[in-house]
Amino acid sequence: MKQIFSKPVSAAIAGALAVGASTALLIPAEPVAAYAAGDLDRAVAALRGISTMQADFTQTDRNGQTVAGVLTLKRPGRIRFQYEKSIPMLVVSNGKSLTLIDYEVKQVQRWPIKNSPLGALLDPERDVKKYGTLQNTRNPDVVSIEVKDTKKPEFGVITLVFVKNSSAPGGLELVSWVALDSQNQRTTIRLRNHRYGMKVSDRAFTFKDPRTSSRRK
Repeated sequence: MKQIFSKPVSAAIAGALAVGASTALLIPAEPVAAYAAGDLDRAVAALRGISTMQADFTQTDRNGQTVAGVLTLKRPGRIRFQYEKSIPMLVVSNGKSLTLIDYEVKQVQRWPIKNSPLGALLDPERDVKKYGTLQNTRNPDVVSIEVKDTKKPEFGVITLVFVKNSSAPGGLELVSWVALDSQNQRTTIRLRNHRYGMKVSDRAFTFKDPRTSSRRK
């Protein structure tokens, strides 16, 4: 299985970095009317209301290849994508940069958070409200926000999708996002089984460097 997934996954992750809900909800739509603008404030509040979160995720690349794992988030700026055991890869952010570790080829790649579509989720200095545009999902229980900096298209675009959930911070739960880099590499992440408010050590966002050790953390 390593041979099947390793390289496609690597390409998909790299595309998303360098730069749940049903599939229909992820199709770009026209901006919503001004009367729904309050949803943007609610979504921003929901993101800022997350101190820690864990969720199961599936990741699908533009070719339809899907892998799974566990996501751990700690604000501000920290995230870990722990892939299933058959995928010898790891993605972590320490709050300043995103790192992709490929244990199969012993390679480490880094990107500044601000240069990534995921910056909308992780970068505490990124103003989601300033760069975000509400999208019309045609569903009152779903809020979709497209985040992009038109002056810096190389940073890519991320579309965040929330559903109303009274038990989630701010009453909205982040269920998926689509990251599109400047090369049109598309990666979709879907989340389920959310858990909030647990203690998460900063050590969770470190990694064993394969260039100095063959053992995976």
